[in-house]
Amino acid sequence: MQKFSMSEALRYGWDTAKSNLGFFIGLLIFVVIISSIINFEPKLVTENFPILSITFGIVSFVVDVLVNMGLIRIALKFCDKKEATFSDLISTLPLFFKFLFGWILYVLIVIGGFILLIFPGIIWGIKFQYFGYLIIDEDMDPIDALKKSSKITDGVKWDLFLFNIVLGVINMIGFLFIIIGLFISIPTTIVAFAYVYRKLLPITAVSQREELPKIGW
Repeated sequence: MQKFSMSEALRYGWDTAKSNLGFFIGLLIFVVIISSIINFEPKLVTENFPILSITFGIVSFVVDVLVNMGLIRIALKFCDKKEATFSDLISTLPLFFKFLFGWILYVLIVIGGFILLIFPGIIWGIKFQYFGYLIIDEDMDPIDALKKSSKITDGVKWDLFLFNIVLGVINMIGFLFIIIGLFISIPTTIVAFAYVYRKLLPITAVSQREELPKIGW
């Protein structure tokens, strides 16, 4: 069972965000612009062209999924001390259907857990939360990715639960600082989240990569 340090992960995310602030600001602005263009749907279209409206919705969903996949790839690159570029946002396109199928399974599992008195939904949400990272990082099949996520989070679910809450609070604080704070909080949290994923992987899975630095407060 691999362990992780919450403070170490947050420090790595913070230092990475500060060191690459220009890149992350440009990246987030680009994502917001693309998302705004895709999600812009005139009322005239909504009311008079339902099929076109549905098409807009599907395109918007696909773009959102690809962006999320791209952000995972970018965060992992920073954890591996590799250079990330805007093109990484679409570099995961060949894995789209794997990721989508995995996401559908994940959502169904979590919903099923919430139907069973909420608590199982929270546990399963944490248990399988790294399925997407395993698909993108190791090109795993969705079911295998869910199984491996279950394995690497075994024994640290409570720590991950607290860690997820802390990340949420950090982004909430970033939003309160006139939204501008999100330009530092979002990069910090996505890199920290990826950092923990790297730490939870079995030793054999990371032996061929450069060891992640241990950073204290």
